[in-house]
Amino acid sequence: MTLPTHFRCLASLFLVLSLFGGCQKENSPAGPTPTPTPTPTTPTGPSQVAQWLTMPDKSALFARQKVNLQFGTNTNQDPTIIVDTTQTYQTMDGFGYTFTGGSAQVMSQMAAGSRAELLKELFATDSTSLGISYLRVSIGASDLNDQVYTYDDSNSPDPTLANFSLAPDQAYFIPMLKEILAVNPNIKILGSPWTAPSWMKSNNSPKGGSLKPEYYDAYAQYFVKYIQGMRAAGITVDAVTLQNEPLNPNNNPSMVMQAGEQATFIKKHVGPAFRAANISTKIIAYDHNADQPNYPITVFNDAGARPFVDGSAFHLYGGTMDALTTVHDAYPGKNVYFTEQWTQAPGNFAADVTWHANNLLIAAPRNWSRNVLEWNLANDAAFGPHTTGGCTQCLGAITISANTVTRNPAYYSVAHASKFVRPGSVRVATNVPPNLPNVAYKTPNGKRVLMVVNTGSTLQKFNIQFKGKEVSTSLYGGAVATYIW
Repeated sequence: MTLPTHFRCLASLFLVLSLFGGCQKENSPAGPTPTPTPTPTTPTGPSQVAQWLTMPDKSALFARQKVNLQFGTNTNQDPTIIVDTTQTYQTMDGFGYTFTGGSAQVMSQMAAGSRAELLKELFATDSTSLGISYLRVSIGASDLNDQVYTYDDSNSPDPTLANFSLAPDQAYFIPMLKEILAVNPNIKILGSPWTAPSWMKSNNSPKGGSLKPEYYDAYAQYFVKYIQGMRAAGITVDAVTLQNEPLNPNNNPSMVMQAGEQATFIKKHVGPAFRAANISTKIIAYDHNADQPNYPITVFNDAGARPFVDGSAFHLYGGTMDALTTVHDAYPGKNVYFTEQWTQAPGNFAADVTWHANNLLIAAPRNWSRNVLEWNLANDAAFGPHTTGGCTQCLGAITISANTVTRNPAYYSVAHASKFVRPGSVRVATNVPPNLPNVAYKTPNGKRVLMVVNTGSTLQKFNIQFKGKEVSTSLYGGAVATYIW
């Protein structure tokens, strides 16, 4: 992954929690206890709106609040978020993380009972779980594996892929992924390679270099064999990108693939290979920073490549999230995805959870993304495993030490969406008052979901308006909340 140059505070204690089932969150003694959320009138009957809250001081950690929020009329002058479900935008595919080889390795080392509890907490769709619905996986090793490998590491060129094998993933990655799918078989899986086999590359190295044109056909068949092999293992790959961070030669592993090269690879090789093999797995372009929206537009501009490509994927280590809208507006028929953002270890809980909730979980869907994926589900206490030259400061959503699980900022930022915004939910229109970025959805079961962050530093009262009625609420500075009705 490419390390961002913008902010990160580097001093914070992690909240270490023992494993528990579902989303019951433990309160920390630090900081003020949230005051009851104000309501417009004396409430009668059960609350019409549920509120789940995360506080920057950890006094509430994705905790349902004991408040009674009723829609009614009021005359206050507080800012109002208007939710309009008659204006609809994209359908959501899901929320989640990259499930790296390192994630699988540390989870596989847990005791079976503890791991089962954790997997239920993360992936089940019942009332006590997060309901993670989308995972990105590496095709071969990423930099958060304990070693570099591809599925055909021959010492000499192997254009027929006679030595292709998923064996490197059989030790723990595929078994762990199948345990996850046993909990939730409907999770969407996106595969991304960090490099082609070295013998296919211009520098004969897993780091940097580019794909030699004479091996475009062989590499297209590599993708075919990967998808077919995963299917044979009981794993459906919903989509692939053709290169993680194609403009970054500095990771280990990594490979450069320019936009023109990717367009040629798609139209003459991968697209026809998928068609010939009757593969319906989506092909997604780019998979890198939002500072280069012209990359996917260049791919889409190629009339031969365009029919094979479902959309484009982005990270946010450079650029701004509105670049996703730029690409969407240029090609409205192509989908947009957000596939990676790290949290830098050791992290700062207050800053990180607010930033990620605002800039990823809210801003990406508001700019047409069908998903939001944070970088790396799990790591050990030393921020590993990782390759030599791989990321040494990547803080997973959870940290695993034996059977003890620490829940980090990305756990909570994703939870605020994944639990309630189920696949098939549709984004709907809202306005954005100052310091109250937000995004809203209507779900397949008829619920409305509103996620709000207070980016100010003080308590902010505000109203939520729906169909002419209003409910009054408030959030402390830096707090993240999800409202469901």
